[in-house]
Amino acid sequence: MTDLFTLIAHHGYLAVFLVVLAESLGVPFPAALALIAGGAAAASGTLHAYWVCVFAILGMLLGDSVMFMLGRHTGWALLGFLCKVSINPETCILRSAETFYRRGKVTLIVAKFLPGVNTMAPPLAGSMKMPYHQFVWLDLVGASLYAVAYCVLGFLFRDFVVAITRGFQTAGRLVEIVVLLALFAYLAYRISVYYRHRIYRVVPRVQVEELARKLKSEDGGNLVVVDVRSHGYYDSGGARIKGSIRIEPNNLEQEVKTLPMDKDIYVYCT
Repeated sequence: MTDLFTLIAHHGYLAVFLVVLAESLGVPFPAALALIAGGAAAASGTLHAYWVCVFAILGMLLGDSVMFMLGRHTGWALLGFLCKVSINPETCILRSAETFYRRGKVTLIVAKFLPGVNTMAPPLAGSMKMPYHQFVWLDLVGASLYAVAYCVLGFLFRDFVVAITRGFQTAGRLVEIVVLLALFAYLAYRISVYYRHRIYRVVPRVQVEELARKLKSEDGGNLVVVDVRSHGYYDSGGARIKGSIRIEPNNLEQEVKTLPMDKDIYVYCT
């Protein structure tokens, strides 16, 4: 933390811009702490609060725009990559999509305040084919609220921030040891969770050609093809496999009850 505050103090607006930009691009950088440090620096007269917010907003808009465009051109492949750290990447994507659709476009305004969703929202909006000009305006509002909120927090509680910084400087080695122990504990936890759930990562798959042969064979009547594409990707008037049935993945518990139990079931998604 002290290194971050020192970085803000020495490099000012550029440091705030780069840290905020990095977090917007999915890098685990503490943008909120950078903004708090910028606000505290403004309270001490080192920086100007107005420019701290301006550079922070520019960093967020640039990073979010890049993620939006990547989401538009890569679809959910990028979202799957961003979800790699989760136990179940598909669940991670689905949860983000559900949040997006449940709260609508307001998600982009509050996304910065929601850990996890803040990184997923821009590429998700891009993959959902949201018009870019609409995305920019909503993202600008969200970025402005986020930047102002944390800058004001740092400005008002400058003395508290300084006291914490001095405390870290005094503790020095002890803080580093505690952080390292916490990091190792977290890694051990993630590894244990991975091994407990590794069986669920094995999803049986079938090649398209093999399924096509099965559908044309005499046994074709003994199988069911299910379309499980999520919100935004499913268009009732769009192309899909002939004879397939549609179920809503957000209501899977109820939908599964409608499937026949005496047939082989094949599902396909995006």
